[in-house]
Amino acid sequence: MVKLFEKVSFRGVELKNRIVVSPMGMYSAHNGCVTPFHVVHYGKFAQGGAGLVFIEQTSVVRKGRISNGDLGLWEDAQIEGMRQITQVIRQHGAKAAIQLGHGGRKAGQQRAFRGNGPLSDRDIENGEETWVPVGPSAATFSDGYRTPTALSHDGMAGVKDAFVAAAKRSVLAGFDIVELHMAHGYLLQTFLSPLANFREDEYGGSLESRMRFPLEVTRAVRAAIPASMPLFVRISAVDWIEGGWEIEDSVIFARELKALGVDLVDCSTGGNMRAGATNASLARGPGYQVPFADRVRREAAIPTGAVGMIRTPDHAEQILQEDRADLIFLGRQMLFNPYWALHAAEHFGLSGKFEDWPEQYGWWLTKWGAALRAEGKHLLEWDSLTKVAR
Repeated sequence: MVKLFEKVSFRGVELKNRIVVSPMGMYSAHNGCVTPFHVVHYGKFAQGGAGLVFIEQTSVVRKGRISNGDLGLWEDAQIEGMRQITQVIRQHGAKAAIQLGHGGRKAGQQRAFRGNGPLSDRDIENGEETWVPVGPSAATFSDGYRTPTALSHDGMAGVKDAFVAAAKRSVLAGFDIVELHMAHGYLLQTFLSPLANFREDEYGGSLESRMRFPLEVTRAVRAAIPASMPLFVRISAVDWIEGGWEIEDSVIFARELKALGVDLVDCSTGGNMRAGATNASLARGPGYQVPFADRVRREAAIPTGAVGMIRTPDHAEQILQEDRADLIFLGRQMLFNPYWALHAAEHFGLSGKFEDWPEQYGWWLTKWGAALRAEGKHLLEWDSLTKVAR
């Protein structure tokens, strides 16, 4: 049995396969609202056969956006656009998930395709909104970034309430799964990491204290959404910087998340920084983050998602066959090929009649696919397909 195409359920939400489109910021929203680009962008992944399609990090407050182009769910007016996306995703047989987050001390920066650094004078002259970011402490992310304001207890309560309100709007928008973003140096992750949290109250210092606020947010969101709705959490399993968050911390944190009713931990890494520090230990390569998903899964006894340079169907299948993760999250590979899942099915011989392709495409593929099979080939060999089509 090919595990990549096994069905899997979380709290009764059944995914038709274990292929997930990872949340990837597009920085193309208008005042936090969905644009036609988003509907097309996310719809094609569902059309391409993925079991679960994640909407990019969506800000729970206006001034928590990573950039002016971030999607948001801080007001009811943003629900309808999200509902358009979830309807399109469902029409093509996939489930829809949303990642809720707050940019923290990295908020208010350039859109990624315009530099991904601090806003320049030209950006501001061109209408980009600017604001003072917030964090657990008044510690700057990196050179050139604004110094954040340390959140007061009242400020933290406001952030927690914003996560709850955005989660409720996610339900109204028709999402099947909610994920909390606790990775990549954004607000909730900076409470966890000793690279960014220098508080001297009950929310800083020991591991238990640094976990306190992210766990409070988790508890509040879990209570606010239906019991039948799965809740995922994305973490940075390690900071990749000496003195930062380590995998042992992630295992402990994952156990606490499980106790609060979290259904899966989505294991990414990195994204934090400290002045003068380097992440020299980071060596990216195919599946470089899989060992973290594996260890969290085994030692915290909670389902995990593996992400990071997983490019081929065989590699994805190997991870699942070895029980190192429960879901495979694909990012840039999906941007390169939105039909990755359908091609993977073809690779494993699971779509012989192309019944899973959109009807408008399937008839064409059936015609030319038969000719390819007569040559002992499959759809991934596009040169042959082109030759046959001619």
